[in-house]
Amino acid sequence: MKKKNPCPVRKTKKMELKPIESIALSAGVKKKHLEPCGPYKAKVSPDILKSSKKKKKKTKYILITSVTPTILGEGKTLTAIALSMAFKKLKKKAIACIPQPSLAGVFGIKGTGTGSGCSRVLPTDSINLHFTGDGRAVEAAHNLCAAYLDDSIFKGNHFDVNTDSIIWKRVVDVNDRALRNVNIGMGGKSDGVSRKTTFELTAASELMAILTLSQDFNDLRSRIASSTVAFTKKEKPLTCEDMKATGAISALLRDALKPNIVQTIEGTPCFVHTSSKADVSIGGTSVIADKIALGISDYVITETGFGADLGAEKFFDIKCRASGLSPDAAVIVCTTRALKVHSGDFNVTSKKIPREFFRENVSAIERGLSNLEKQIENLRTFGVPVVICINRFNGDSEKEINAIHRRAADLGAHSVAVNKAWSDGGEGAVELAKRVIEASSVKSTFRFLYPLDIPITDKIKRIAKTLYGATEVTYSEEAQQKMALFKKLKIDNLPICMVKTPFSLSHNIKKKGRPHSFRLPVDDLYIASGAGYIAAICSHAQAMPGLPSISRTAKIDINENGEIAGLV
Repeated sequence: MKKKNPCPVRKTKKMELKPIESIALSAGVKKKHLEPCGPYKAKVSPDILKSSKKKKKKTKYILITSVTPTILGEGKTLTAIALSMAFKKLKKKAIACIPQPSLAGVFGIKGTGTGSGCSRVLPTDSINLHFTGDGRAVEAAHNLCAAYLDDSIFKGNHFDVNTDSIIWKRVVDVNDRALRNVNIGMGGKSDGVSRKTTFELTAASELMAILTLSQDFNDLRSRIASSTVAFTKKEKPLTCEDMKATGAISALLRDALKPNIVQTIEGTPCFVHTSSKADVSIGGTSVIADKIALGISDYVITETGFGADLGAEKFFDIKCRASGLSPDAAVIVCTTRALKVHSGDFNVTSKKIPREFFRENVSAIERGLSNLEKQIENLRTFGVPVVICINRFNGDSEKEINAIHRRAADLGAHSVAVNKAWSDGGEGAVELAKRVIEASSVKSTFRFLYPLDIPITDKIKRIAKTLYGATEVTYSEEAQQKMALFKKLKIDNLPICMVKTPFSLSHNIKKKGRPHSFRLPVDDLYIASGAGYIAAICSHAQAMPGLPSISRTAKIDINENGEIAGLV
């Protein structure tokens, strides 16, 4: 009788963590650049970039993305971590850079963001909860600016703010649908000016995007200074610098700019930093974490949020423009479960997964491959070699895995590999690592999707038609008015950050696979001048989701020893 694999979660619980100083030293981070936050996590000073010696051999920069995601999870974080561990087994020095989990995800549909099985980062509980306090710093800074703005209106409105044009929002890091549309200042005369506003997730905020894109403290301060909080009654942008709020916000974010270093289950280093959501913001790791990693390793594996149409596109067109970096290869993650969902045969929700979903169904896999095919096309549009990663989990059918393998050669990818890291750790990702080495050795012809000097409508149309498959883009009257204003103010020469559902290539969450012949509605636009992009909101997409029908909240507790249970 075949012996079952031991539970990877139990195996992780028994792990003895190494002191963070030794992990950092193995990565090439000296003690003078390390700021420990307890025994197993630390911050790395950006000063390390000034002292890094120029490397003779170029470090390979690898992007991790996926097919259009499902609520079942495809394992991008697992893959990024696994690759870094697999490279070590191949005698290569590698560092994974992954986003810090948002509490909204931890307690919502997405779940924890530290990998799973035998491919995860530690200490898991800390990373998934408050970690080193970066999220709280962003929250405090955002809300301070909002309070300062509202107080200025209350005390005479000396900035001449048009209260209907306020962009800056308050933020919170948990899903709370009751905060989507609220009235503030509803008490007496001393309780402030009454107006309508909205909250958004901390991870979706402009300050989190600024933290993601900033390259040093000066860049951070400069971006904050140029952030537009509202427009005046004369339709002029009001910035943080105009309000003299730049210094205080920068002070709150000073330590948050420093990347966090932790360790994988196999004792390799990993940077965990920033948490911008790819459906409404950039969705990836910080530029500064990536640059530090590039200076001290042979391979840097950086993860971006959601599917290739969202996270990867924003990585290429926004993050790469800001950083000056370009990827050598991209890994697109898929699973048999995700491809079954994209067949359109199953109604998989957070409430219920049909019993027949778990049965072997090669036909459904083959139909669902249309989504993988489109996402590979999307990546190749940017001129980057693509490796298909099939994440294998317990219960996956051999015939279903083979069906993906058979089609792989026809999908336009450089190569394909099965990743068994969930059960086998780094050893299970060695084949994938070899394919990535091969792909990253091919000369990349990286290019952006659009130039910045074309009209906003042309940029949006190129994204919608090329990457989503839309036949047309429609605009609300409000969106058209915003485009006219941005053009008038000469602030339209920026990349576009599309805001739409991550669960479909279209704007309609019900359309799985590869949707055709649809119109993409753009309802509104707003300027994120500090982050350096214009956001286009499609089909009333939300920056403040609600909790799922079955929340993870009820499963989490602490025992008599203070240990957290139910988080993973």
